[in-house]
Amino acid sequence: MRRSVRTSDGVYLAVVEFGGRGTPVLLLHGLMGRATTWWPAVGWLSAHGRVVGVDARGHGRSQAAGPWSTERMATDAAEVLEQLGGGPAIVVGHSMGGLHALALAASRPDLVQAVVVEDMAVDLTGAPDGALADARAWFGAVPQPFESLAQVRRTFGHPRPEFGDYMAECVEERADGYHLLCRVHNAVAIAAEWTRQHHWDALAAVRAPVLLLAAAEGIVPRGQSEKMIEALRGNRFGPYARLVTLPGTGHLVHASAPDAFRATVEGFLSTTAALRNQA
Repeated sequence: MRRSVRTSDGVYLAVVEFGGRGTPVLLLHGLMGRATTWWPAVGWLSAHGRVVGVDARGHGRSQAAGPWSTERMATDAAEVLEQLGGGPAIVVGHSMGGLHALALAASRPDLVQAVVVEDMAVDLTGAPDGALADARAWFGAVPQPFESLAQVRRTFGHPRPEFGDYMAECVEERADGYHLLCRVHNAVAIAAEWTRQHHWDALAAVRAPVLLLAAAEGIVPRGQSEKMIEALRGNRFGPYARLVTLPGTGHLVHASAPDAFRATVEGFLSTTAALRNQA
């Protein structure tokens, strides 16, 4: 089931109800993605609760309107949960969505009972000069419209085919072909904040168990995942913070190694369920 939610600043967000009942399981996608990129995982996740995905502002079928800050987009996630009946929720976020999941857990601990972060850092301020300009130029040079979904997969699927499949979910068909749903300049504006501002302070404010799932070949700067775990140790759920790196995986961990991703997440969720039962 699909619906629309209006945020406190008047932006309409598209929400997908994937199925399941009980505890909310909120899925937050990565940059240039959309809620339906989670389709491969929602079948087994629905055994853990009511699975809901949201298209972040400027993505998928949501309205493209700023501000594009991490704070605002975490607030969007909180307001989606509130309008759908509240939490506390299990929040699973990939890349950009992982950062928003941590920011949500820090700002609204009442809405979050567990967090899964898939291959995301809280500090990308050391990104090389010109990296954003290079990304803008590359995506700007991508020929749109695409004549077919096969062309989308070819364009984005090297060297990792799963990224081509991911991006094939992130286009819409129009009369002249397939177009990206997220405008490149909006995506660059979102990522620009990451190069200017870190979010280490969010980790100290999280009041829930956290699983950091790192890619073997991902975007997190070397050594930062371990530092993130150390920062999480300061709260009472710190002993339950876990870091798992899955060998052979790229940035899309859940697509690179779906069976290992599932086993790791379900093991973590079984632990957090036991904690709730003890409380």
